Amino acid sequence: MKKIGILGGMSPESTALYYEHITRTYTARFGDYGYPEILIYSVNFQKFVDWQHKGQWNEAAREMAEALERLHVAGADFGLIATNTMHIVFEEVQRAVHMPLLSIVQATAEAILVAGLRSVGLLGTVFTMNERFFRDGLERSGITVLVPEPGDQQRVNEVIYGELCRGEIRPSSRRLFLEIIERLRDRGAEGIVLGCTEIPLLLQPQHCDLPLYNTALLHAGKALDFALQPAR
Repeated sequence: MKKIGILGGMSPESTALYYEHITRTYTARFGDYGYPEILIYSVNFQKFVDWQHKGQWNEAAREMAEALERLHVAGADFGLIATNTMHIVFEEVQRAVHMPLLSIVQATAEAILVAGLRSVGLLGTVFTMNERFFRDGLERSGITVLVPEPGDQQRVNEVIYGELCRGEIRPSSRRLFLEIIERLRDRGAEGIVLGCTEIPLLLQPQHCDLPLYNTALLHAGKALDFALQPAR
């Protein structure tokens, strides 16, 4: 099997989710504990938060590429960036790293197409909702992407950074997200992309009757499938 390299720490909650999903999915599928070897590099998240808000994406890309190269040198056969927002510089990072990286956007697009949906709402940080990288990735697959209005985007972003990245789960924030989802449904959304790896801490399928696309689990599942292919 291939060794998995996870660039984590953005946030700790999502990094733990990736590890847990890969290992437990393997055991549920095969009945033993022979899951792939996993290397995790946890970054200083504050640096990335600061770079995001200053628009210093080149600095973030450089730091991620260096961290992923360390994982490669340590034995990883391929890598994952365990967060949606930082996929804004995915292509730049991939060009600088000497191992393949799996895209969270591509993993999400594949799942939506399998379900036959053509229009989805996108929730995430303001960077994920405002920048084109996630929407373009889905739209290239023929999927229409709807994002909340600016005021709702700001509220979603505040919950992500002020609560979810700290491990805080508030029922009032869940109600807020469900109200925003209803507004997206009214505009034509057939499903909702949880385009931030922390949002599933707040929203689970039982909370919403629209299909929810948990990007972290889709990404982690794709990593397990890729790792199970023999290393060359």
